[in-house]
Amino acid sequence: MSLLPTQLPSSTDQWRTVLRHRWPLRLMHWINLACMLAMIGSGLQILNAHPALYWGEASNFAAPLASATGVIRKGELRGITQVGGSTFDTTGLLGATNNPQGVRVRAVAPSWAMIPGARNLAAGRRWHLFFAWAWVLNGSAYLLWSLTTRHLQRDLAMQRRDWRNIPTSITDHLRFRHPQGEAAMRYNPLQKLAYLGVIFVLTPMIVLTGLSMSPQMDTVMGGFMELVGGRQSARTLHFIAMSLFVLFALVHLLMVVFAGPINEMRSMLSGRFRVRIEPTAERAEGDHE
Repeated sequence: MSLLPTQLPSSTDQWRTVLRHRWPLRLMHWINLACMLAMIGSGLQILNAHPALYWGEASNFAAPLASATGVIRKGELRGITQVGGSTFDTTGLLGATNNPQGVRVRAVAPSWAMIPGARNLAAGRRWHLFFAWAWVLNGSAYLLWSLTTRHLQRDLAMQRRDWRNIPTSITDHLRFRHPQGEAAMRYNPLQKLAYLGVIFVLTPMIVLTGLSMSPQMDTVMGGFMELVGGRQSARTLHFIAMSLFVLFALVHLLMVVFAGPINEMRSMLSGRFRVRIEPTAERAEGDHE
């Protein structure tokens, strides 16, 4: 988010409209969303070919850390998810789900969630790699733009007051209480920490673990694979990092809904964001006149 001081025409005396997001940021935001949706769908397609996660070099593939499989119980196909030593019946969601014809089949996820379609590993890999590189290029452009325009330093960097306000920000989020007026145009401490974590922790982890799964990268990524414990460990970490990214996106979407979806969506489509003029600001302007 890049907040600009430009004030645009307002329809009432109680609200004013500001240009909240510049067009490069809005464009990169939507490119990022498209790439993420394609990578998640194609990633599920790849996972569907072998729906199990391991640690280390996995010399014993019979003991995965987690898996989602379809098993026959009492003559019926059931989805069973295993995590460690625990198992859960997840029929319809993981392990076994209905196909478009209504027939229950073995699958790690519903067919509508997998790109480009059910059980197409080769195409899923091509989609995943294409959109992964598009995502990396878009992310690199965002980082370069943020540094050039000082968006990163000005809007996302944690200040001393932000560290002090973390408890208050946590309380406000738990109460679904959102800032009004000028405060609505600034990132709160939890937002800053979340965005910084995505940019500098989750994203590098996704990229590094994704690259390390390629045998062609052994000579380059050998040290990293030794650090994480092997290629199967990298695959598991890749899945965990992407899951955390999805969780971040879901929380982000939830906050947009509670903060005012129309105003928030308009700010990301046109850049324009409406804020209520605070009474103290109105009195100050009147005294100045």
